[in-house]
Amino acid sequence: MMMMMMMMKMRRLLLLCVFCSLCVSLCSGACAEVDSDTEAVAGQPFKLGCISCKMRGEVEASATVDWLFRARGEADFVHIYSYDGEASSIIDERFQDRMEWHGSKKTFDLQDASVDLLNVTFNDSGVYRCIFNRVLTYEHYEFSTTASKEVHLTVVAKATRGTASIVSEVMMYVSIIGLQLWLLVEMIYCYRKIAAAGEEALRASAAEYLAIASESKDNCAGVQVAE
Repeated sequence: MMMMMMMMKMRRLLLLCVFCSLCVSLCSGACAEVDSDTEAVAGQPFKLGCISCKMRGEVEASATVDWLFRARGEADFVHIYSYDGEASSIIDERFQDRMEWHGSKKTFDLQDASVDLLNVTFNDSGVYRCIFNRVLTYEHYEFSTTASKEVHLTVVAKATRGTASIVSEVMMYVSIIGLQLWLLVEMIYCYRKIAAAGEEALRASAAEYLAIASESKDNCAGVQVAE
């Protein structure tokens, strides 16, 4: 009986280790609102990043996205692009055949509204604004909400690497290494717990065996005396 209880404890510890591993692996799949790059190279493609995560992932939702643009030196934004989950529409002729959808696909629940800007020109410098028009569907009603992001884009003749990019990359590697170290510590902890449980089970089994052997010996001695 005691041996079975020890085996059950070991199985629970193994399940805990597996669960921790899954938590680390699945965290990369979560929605994260990462800022877009802000420097494009003339003549090259560039991704205008825009991500707006839902606060409650279990609520069904649908969204449409509009992109606005304010060129450098201009005062007002103009509507240049829209996407509704199925089809896109380029509204401003300056971007005709130069904008492609790069966000969420095969869903109306849009959270990534990134677009590719092809064959970038110096006239593309300015402020880009993406607007999410989201409808959250509850059991008895719907709730409409909006979210917007801005990208201040600068077009240069030759690529340069700014301090923000370097810091972001360093932080990414630090986060990855930190998660791996945490997982390693958890695995070592679980291994030690399992090893300790196994040793305890062996000691319990040995003690139980010795007790049974001693009892048998005493019984045999009693029988001989009786004879």
